[in-house]
Amino acid sequence: MDLKQISRPVAAEIEEFTKVYRSQIDSKVMLLETIVRYMTRRTGKRVRPMLVLLSAAACGKAGPRSYIGATMVELLHTAALVHDDVVDQASERRGIASINAVWKNKVSVLLGDYLLARGLLAAVDAGEFRFLQITSRAVQRMSEGELLQIQKSKLLDIDEETYFKIIGDKTASLIACSCEIGAVSATDDEQVQANLRDYGELIGCAFQIRDDIFDYLGSGFTIGKPVGNDLKQKKLTLPLIHSFANAPRAESKAIMKIVKGKPTRDDVKRVARFVMDRGGIDYAQKRARDLVDEARSKLAGLPMSDARAALEAFAEFTIERSA
Repeated sequence: MDLKQISRPVAAEIEEFTKVYRSQIDSKVMLLETIVRYMTRRTGKRVRPMLVLLSAAACGKAGPRSYIGATMVELLHTAALVHDDVVDQASERRGIASINAVWKNKVSVLLGDYLLARGLLAAVDAGEFRFLQITSRAVQRMSEGELLQIQKSKLLDIDEETYFKIIGDKTASLIACSCEIGAVSATDDEQVQANLRDYGELIGCAFQIRDDIFDYLGSGFTIGKPVGNDLKQKKLTLPLIHSFANAPRAESKAIMKIVKGKPTRDDVKRVARFVMDRGGIDYAQKRARDLVDEARSKLAGLPMSDARAALEAFAEFTIERSA
């Protein structure tokens, strides 16, 4: 199944969310309005709002509270992407010039701050203080994960435990936040809320592992990330971490020398062969599969419904997708 099929049970709710979202990013400041129009020319897949609404529907019914939660999450996610492009000095985002490439870093940082503030105010104005607690925890984790990755990329000493800490904080935290907010918007059952949060955490990690596998398999261009980009940024991901642990010391040392340098196209190919030969891809795929299986088990207590089936399908999508 693709994302369009997965989101079908909440298609009407996504339309309602879109209206709320657009109302939250309007501004009377001409420059800001111009940038927002530019930014929304090509929207992303909006996976996180979809998960808010599917989680709500699986727990009962998505409604106005769910739309506020989905808007919060999407504004937070977009703000993080804008700030990430500044940090990474990225020139493109989703096939068009990034905000910082067009309006420079100062404007980009201020835009990210504006989007974050709008997300917080959406919750405050609606009196959804539990949403604020959940999203604040996610923002803290995202910041800590990014800083930990920067620290470890300089030292090049990331082990598997640290890798999962980083992807849990950087990627999975916001997906877990989305699913938890969806549940909170539709049910008071704390165990169900916790299960949906755990589901999001697990599929978030599986999602990131799949992305990291793409960097070695040559499908990176389809997701907007050049093949070997992680290697060039000195990010040690699960396929390579496992391969280092599974190879003779001399071979690992030679590959690490490439990582520490400035890898050429041929160097990237050599590292990719090393990862394939030493079982890094197979191991990463197995870990992602285990996470997905565990995530699906978190849905077992929910009544059968189209929304629950869609959440199960999304779990499979995270590791079967080709982009």
